[in-house]
Amino acid sequence: MSLLKEFKEFAVKGNAVDMAVGIIIGAAFNKIVSSLVNDVIMPPLGVLIGGVDFKYLTVVLKEAVPADPATGAAALPEVAIRYGMFINTCIDFLIVAFTVFIMIKMMNKLLSARPPFLGRKDATA
Repeated sequence: MSLLKEFKEFAVKGNAVDMAVGIIIGAAFNKIVSSLVNDVIMPPLGVLIGGVDFKYLTVVLKEAVPADPATGAAALPEVAIRYGMFINTCIDFLIVAFTVFIMIKMMNKLLSARPPFLGRKDATA
């Protein structure tokens, strides 16, 4: 069987299409979760801990160097550890993980309530 024919069979199988749909929906869900964390959760949390915006929490390792028009030297950005962004990303992850956990839990509950004649493996019909 040729490689092209094998790929064509794989690409048109239901599992590959389902996987593609899942990836697209997952990418959109990621944007929603990021907005939820950055625009809804983090601002009040920052106010509660003293008016800090987590995005700007950094440890500067080397200050930025401005451009010098006299010598033609280019500007150099600061070198910093952005631990505030890391905190945001961790919160993103926790929200996604919790949401997936709840979805799987609900799916398992629905599957366990399904009658035996609908194709369950433990059916004795």
